[in-house]
Amino acid sequence: MAQEKIDELTNRLKKYAHQYYVLDEPVVSDAEYDKLLQELMELEEQHPELKHEDSPTGRVGGEPLDQFRKVQHDVPMLSLSNVFNEEDIRDFDRRVRSGLGKTPTYSCELKIDGLAVTLKYEEGKLVLGATRGDGTTGEDITHNLRTISSIPLTLNEPVTLEVRGEAFMPKKSFERLNKEKEENGEALFANPRNAAAGSLRQLDPKIAAKRHLDIFIYSLGEYPEKELNSHHEALEYVSSLGFKTNREAHHLESIEEVIEFCESWQDKRADLPYEIDGIVIKVDSLEDQQQLGFTAKNPRWATAYKFPAEEVVTTLRTIELNVGRTGVVTPTAILEPVTVAGSTVQRATLHNEDIIREQDIKIGDRLLIKKAGDVIPKVVRVLTEERTGDEEDFHMPTHCPECESELVRIEGEVALRCVNPKCPAQLREGLIHFVSRNAMNIDGLGERVITQLFEHKLIEDVADLYRLKREELLELERMGEKSVDNLLEAIHVTKENSLEKLLFGLGIRYVGSKAATTLAMHFGTMDALKKASVEDLTAIEEIGEKMADAIATYFTHDEVLELLDELEALGINMEYKGPRPSQVQEGDSPFAGKTFVLTGSMEEMTRTEAKKEVELLGGKVTSSVTKKTDVLIAGEKAGSKLSKAEELEIEVWNEAAFLEKLSESK
Repeated sequence: MAQEKIDELTNRLKKYAHQYYVLDEPVVSDAEYDKLLQELMELEEQHPELKHEDSPTGRVGGEPLDQFRKVQHDVPMLSLSNVFNEEDIRDFDRRVRSGLGKTPTYSCELKIDGLAVTLKYEEGKLVLGATRGDGTTGEDITHNLRTISSIPLTLNEPVTLEVRGEAFMPKKSFERLNKEKEENGEALFANPRNAAAGSLRQLDPKIAAKRHLDIFIYSLGEYPEKELNSHHEALEYVSSLGFKTNREAHHLESIEEVIEFCESWQDKRADLPYEIDGIVIKVDSLEDQQQLGFTAKNPRWATAYKFPAEEVVTTLRTIELNVGRTGVVTPTAILEPVTVAGSTVQRATLHNEDIIREQDIKIGDRLLIKKAGDVIPKVVRVLTEERTGDEEDFHMPTHCPECESELVRIEGEVALRCVNPKCPAQLREGLIHFVSRNAMNIDGLGERVITQLFEHKLIEDVADLYRLKREELLELERMGEKSVDNLLEAIHVTKENSLEKLLFGLGIRYVGSKAATTLAMHFGTMDALKKASVEDLTAIEEIGEKMADAIATYFTHDEVLELLDELEALGINMEYKGPRPSQVQEGDSPFAGKTFVLTGSMEEMTRTEAKKEVELLGGKVTSSVTKKTDVLIAGEKAGSKLSKAEELEIEVWNEAAFLEKLSESK
């Protein structure tokens, strides 16, 4: 029964993912997909021996690596020569015609601004993914590429082949990532290409998984004996296997059509959901490609037309300051409206005070700006030669422009930050975060309702949510008696939430839902956490120095302490309700301070229950067997984890031994 359900969910989710990520034709809602994925994860946890090798749950990323392994490419990944204008394109065409002794047809594709990668499959299974590197030697980044949902882990046919493609970060993912970095006072990625490359070179695949990368396959490396005559046929073939190819690839009959294609995309590219920096031009016939061959560095049958970076001049009217949810004060240039890359631009990011100083930007300056390789326009340079003397220096404020609280700059960071939790500019976004699913999870309190309550001055901070009155809510638009009663009940219920929900909802810097649970489990109460020193916090394995500093600093502010007192007075639970690690000293328990891995199925309890028991007694449970694993708890059908533990000479307990040690420890 479990096998049938796992098979059915795995196949459905793979089909839904292909329709969403590859075909761009979703057939179910995100909520429905997430629900099915969660169901599959729970089943796989209960029956790990039944999990498919290419299960969709594997997209979240596995254990971090210590370093990247070098990979020799069987077929070199050569770079392309570049052309920059119509004359260059015609010169390329003349060389091709001279080499072939005839006029060829061409294939043209959008040149995606990302990272070139290669993917190897054996009998239809993904076995290796690597970077281009120097063209001869790359790095094994299979663990990160597996997190990209548009890369099939299993092909539609059991073929052995190699494909090349461009992994990239869509504009929306890039905007979201840089917004998070800006709020955290971290250095921003310059463009989506750098962001994609940085994500794929993370040793921890969970980081890559969170960044929502994508890929387009653009060629075959090595492939089985198959009758393929042209590049466009090859793209159709890889598409039939389940790969994602770019829909804007075209087979063109003449160089005139190629030039027209290149020119047409110079303006249209601004409307794409991803960045391109040119057009790749290829001789379409595979036989012609073979005849033309290669130089030492480039194929003779292909080149890349590079778009000129569009730069325009405008005037800086003023610099606007915005305060984000985490309190980061970000300067934004307000410009005389100007058209760049097909759209009207009136704002450009300045990121932080250091950049303003480095570029010597003054109010009233004439600026050269561009929108090439960046989603948000940026200042290229100041035209100091056009200054009149009327320009004004800009100084970042010492106090918050919204609440007048003193701004702080944490050592090692570039951002100025308002740390007042009652700052109006932070409150609305903070309120939306507080009621979200992973935080207090208040049903019926979405962004629209929060905005409505905020605008009617019914709430100013999170404590006000628990002071809302029925008669006040009934006066609001679209608030009937039933919806008001349901909302008040939903708010009341969350008073009993365990401490980790409140901790995450407070929006303490760097503290995500997992760290909030770790902190709540370790300290047990809000009072204990408030008193914790940086040393106390960093003693917890999962808490780094940067997070510890942020937590300790958070609890030094009077505004924070007042807010917590208000919440407690309103009946909000301030204690952790889950199982806590035992306080026994190391050596008093066979679990304390040790790292465990659970595998196989058990008769007496589920693996989730076993995990809680281990954690209750001071142990830590991880998902993969490594040299750092102390004990493997192996149920029935333990599989490869048991083999690896034996290979590494790691202690193994069967279910009976595990239950006996549990009994001894209680």
